[in-house]
Amino acid sequence: MNPTAYALVATDLDGTLLRGDDTVSERSLAALARVTGAGAHHLVVTGRPAPRVRALLGDLGCGGLAVCGQGAQVYDAGADRMLWSVTLDRELAETALGKIEAEVGEVYAAVDQDGVDGLTLIEPGYLMPHPTLPAVRVGRRDDLWTEPISKVLLRHPRLSDDELAATARAVVGSLATVTMSGPGTVELQPCGVTKATGLELAAERLGLSPERTVAFGDMPNDIPMFLWAAHGVAMAGAHPELRAVADEVTLSNEDDGVAVVLERLFS
Repeated sequence: MNPTAYALVATDLDGTLLRGDDTVSERSLAALARVTGAGAHHLVVTGRPAPRVRALLGDLGCGGLAVCGQGAQVYDAGADRMLWSVTLDRELAETALGKIEAEVGEVYAAVDQDGVDGLTLIEPGYLMPHPTLPAVRVGRRDDLWTEPISKVLLRHPRLSDDELAATARAVVGSLATVTMSGPGTVELQPCGVTKATGLELAAERLGLSPERTVAFGDMPNDIPMFLWAAHGVAMAGAHPELRAVADEVTLSNEDDGVAVVLERLFS
């Protein structure tokens, strides 16, 4: 494909566009400006819920659409409103948690509430994988289900993320979609919902197709996005499952890996 044929650039945030301190380098900002200057669109596609990306989208100059919550939300940053969202049934979530704990013992859970002002709630024992992100600690697990939720986040005191995700997939079945989006981040989403779900909806609103899309990511939750897009770029150090489906591997997020590729594609 001719590099100038790319009309949509879809980027994950954590471990991809963002550096470890949650900032975006000047080189990456310049590369994204080059993308939009060429008439293409930049679309953030993140596991973070919409309320947790407002400030970042402003820093990136993204006043349009963003795909949040692992694809469960299509958010209009300019209007600060949700264009589309799907929730995880709370009874199904509790049932799924019970099945997982029957296999691996106690897990610690958190939830992202639905909506543009939804909170992240964490039960006793749960440690936020991103300590800079705001969260509200509740007294007991039942308090997690007081409002509609977009997803459940899980941590286990001993199992690795890969082990926890594999067990969860084996026992949850059609109750939810299980994904892994970063260190210490195994998640339950509405069944059938992935990053590709939200990406496809957002692309349709922009009048764009997968054939003209290049996607960047670093974790297994980015696999559906890579399979949907024409070209998938994994970051150095990306999870092996993602590298296996990537079309190329770039430098790390700390070394401006996204910018390196965009500078080539939009030279």
